[in-house]
Amino acid sequence: MLIHLQNLREHRELLRDYTELKDVNLRRSFEAENGLFMAESNEVIGRVLAAGYRPRSLLLTPHWLEIIAPHLGKSPFTGGDPHGGPIPVFIADEALLESLVGFHLHRGAIASIERPPLLDPSEILARSRRVLVLEDLVDHTNVGAAVRSGAACGYDAILVTPSCADPLYRRAVRVSMGTIFQLPWTRLSRWPDPELFHQNGFELAALALNENAVDLRDYAAELAGDPTRRVALVAGAERDGLKKRTLAGVDKVVRIEMAHGVDSLNVAAACAVACWATERQNPFEGEQNR
Repeated sequence: MLIHLQNLREHRELLRDYTELKDVNLRRSFEAENGLFMAESNEVIGRVLAAGYRPRSLLLTPHWLEIIAPHLGKSPFTGGDPHGGPIPVFIADEALLESLVGFHLHRGAIASIERPPLLDPSEILARSRRVLVLEDLVDHTNVGAAVRSGAACGYDAILVTPSCADPLYRRAVRVSMGTIFQLPWTRLSRWPDPELFHQNGFELAALALNENAVDLRDYAAELAGDPTRRVALVAGAERDGLKKRTLAGVDKVVRIEMAHGVDSLNVAAACAVACWATERQNPFEGEQNR
């Protein structure tokens, strides 16, 4: 149902979803208490609707309604109505929208989405061959970039540790370009938990710069020789990397060789390189001048 907003005194209760978006701590508690998350930009909203998530409401400038309407028409929650059916679709000019959310929306479209229950990790592992595990990342941008890399490189799922930043936080979703909705993901209740992975036939491969680590190129060639192997690739926090107790429980430690005196890669960049290498069939075959 289309609702044309003239001022912010209207529909205050429904519009609460869109206030204080810049306050990370406040948003975490508000979204957890209300079981929601935010999807920003037409591309992300299109993907979340296509993935079958239930929208609570949308807030759009008139221009973006025309673009998002076809996605709304395909959602099972709108009854096929491109204007949202029973779902409130608020239309506002850019100035009013900006005053509500507290910043300029680059693409004037944002939606409040119901947060689904977390999936069972064992169910995800049972139908996966490659999974990316993110340990205690604190930067939502890195989480989103890692998710996008995993999806692009053909990984089957994303698992995050209990203290990892939320993959459904607005910035993480935006950076992932909505690919978090295209992969199964869940938050682990306990970590480290090597038994969970071993019981499901996975080997744990940690990305770290340990002296005894195996070169990623050698590990990728090893995996290419046995397509039956199932791998959980583990990446650690931005500053400190993986915890010692995590490294103590993995089956393999893998390093990405550096050049020009660079000591390490950003965790999101490291995930992109490692996911690409370990999913492709012998990507380094014939490589020269190692």
